[in-house]
Amino acid sequence: MLRSILIYLSKAEWARKLVMGFGFARRTALRFVAGESLDEAIEVVRVLNNNGMLATLDHLGEDTASPEQSRQATDDIVAILDAIHEAGVQSNVSIKLTQVGLKLDPELCAENLERIVKRGQELDIFVRIDMEDSPVIDVTLELYHRMRSKGYDNVGKVLQSYLYRTKEDTQSLLAEGTRIRLVKGAYDEPPEVAFPKKSDADACFDEITTILLEAANAQDAPEVSSDGHWPPIPAIATHDEKRIEHTKQVAQQLNLPRNKYEFQMLHGIRRELQEQLVKDDYTMRIYVPFGTEWYPYFMRRLAERPANVWFFLSNLLRR
Repeated sequence: MLRSILIYLSKAEWARKLVMGFGFARRTALRFVAGESLDEAIEVVRVLNNNGMLATLDHLGEDTASPEQSRQATDDIVAILDAIHEAGVQSNVSIKLTQVGLKLDPELCAENLERIVKRGQELDIFVRIDMEDSPVIDVTLELYHRMRSKGYDNVGKVLQSYLYRTKEDTQSLLAEGTRIRLVKGAYDEPPEVAFPKKSDADACFDEITTILLEAANAQDAPEVSSDGHWPPIPAIATHDEKRIEHTKQVAQQLNLPRNKYEFQMLHGIRRELQEQLVKDDYTMRIYVPFGTEWYPYFMRRLAERPANVWFFLSNLLRR
């Protein structure tokens, strides 16, 4: 119930204006967001690299309202690629297609997406297309396939384990050599398309993790690149220690080298666990969001962890 309310609020303009008006909300959001500028984000990535972690940068923003906004967002993402290259940091880029015009016009989005992946290809930097809510999944996959058909192999996908369709999507994408980030899913989906019970989504996550690790065990499967720009086939994105333990056990059974898969976690969440995995010689990549449009992302993080909600409200009420 609380999760559904928070996800609703993440999309409500009145709530955005209200929450962003509180200075404490911004300070709390910065637990999860690497500042509002690209320079700030690059410095966060540099610190992560110095601590043995890779990164993927995400310029926050979604559901752009005009073609001009979508093109500006595209310019901003291209600037991230350039900044990664110039700074020499170990990072790649994650993008949301609604940020570059998906809901305005799929053809406009395709044009913007190609600008991004083309620049990434020129700089030898991987671009990950995030998966959003279920109404845009098919068109998101179609645009991904279009980029691959044009020869852009520096693009990959995200899949969400709480959707019924994801196992089938995993198999078809692996057949094409897709590099996949597996997540549980953070959108409020109806029971017609997603598992209502967390335990079912967790079981699906473990099953797909096994499929991904088996694919990574192929002799010609790619490794994490030495510059940190390219991921392996599987990126297991979770803060759930049971899911992490399952991943470790399957990888050990397969005798899978640790540079053929990676764990991913969100900036500012479970830092001790991130550091422990690095100490244990696992590859760790941190999802580093930044920008002024932090509100929807912040609310989804609150929805995922109720303890964060009570921390936020208790401090807000003291002010």
